[in-house]
Amino acid sequence: MKVSYNTSGSCASRIEIEIEDGVIVATRFVDGCAGNTQAVAALVRGMEVTEAIKRLKGIACQGDTSCPDQLARALEQSQCSTRPS
Repeated sequence: MKVSYNTSGSCASRIEIEIEDGVIVATRFVDGCAGNTQAVAALVRGMEVTEAIKRLKGIACQGDTSCPDQLARALEQSQCSTRPS
């Protein structure tokens, strides 16, 4: 599954995520601090979505959110869209 998430309140403007069987395969931040966003993307590669959410949700930077927090929110949203109705 591919997810495109428009961020709010962080330096990155969008996050592109690829998920297979509940595991993050790839993440790409559009804009934002290149070194930090590349590091976050590398660290979550191969990680289960639920674990990434648990580790990243609530991390604040320049306000009440951050690029890692926005990634957690995108992952949460992806889980909601894949649950059966």
